[in-house]
Amino acid sequence: MQSAASPLVNLGSGFSSEPIVDHIMAWPGVQRVPHPKVQMFIAKNFLEPELCELLRIKVDAERRPSTIADANDDYAFRTSETCDFSAKDPVVMELKRRMTAFTGLDPSHGEPMQGQRYEVGQEFKAHTDYFEPQGADYQKYCGVAGQRTWTVMLYLNDVEAGGATRFKAIDKIVQPETGKVLAWNNLRPDGTPNPSTIHHAMKVRAGLKYVVTQWYREKPWGW
Repeated sequence: MQSAASPLVNLGSGFSSEPIVDHIMAWPGVQRVPHPKVQMFIAKNFLEPELCELLRIKVDAERRPSTIADANDDYAFRTSETCDFSAKDPVVMELKRRMTAFTGLDPSHGEPMQGQRYEVGQEFKAHTDYFEPQGADYQKYCGVAGQRTWTVMLYLNDVEAGGATRFKAIDKIVQPETGKVLAWNNLRPDGTPNPSTIHHAMKVRAGLKYVVTQWYREKPWGW
């Protein structure tokens, strides 16, 4: 197991993301998306199918309608279901340990981990994971732990049709595969939000889609 890099702190005031990039690039088999506007990484077979199945079972058992901070009055903006994982669950603890080993990010900066399930026709329209600094609710969502920094997404299954994650601004489409991990920095090197990270969880056309999402913040998580 790799050791964690320095905690992610004060990113908006000059913290360099390069130690995190270097840490991720040391992971066996990891691929960096070759685009100058984003820091994005993909690794296949990050989690074995057996653990993916256990996480899918948890999502099925505890799912609720997904929510969003600002859907701009579009009731169909995000139509998936979400599961709020227990931080004390052994499978969740193991996944968090692996995400820490993969990214080097301080786990205390992580939000509560979530799973999402998409049925046929469900999607999450094009959005960014960071919060708009000029937004009316910025202080509400970022006043304690600061801005979102990195996103780590784990695909829990192969989808029969559809369900890809599309990053339109960089012309990149990531297909769901069991155990594949996708990680990206939501901020530019200067710590400002990066609009090139806008992404669309495309509609599932056949079957189901399951993912796990872990977001990180500038400061230790608190609400």
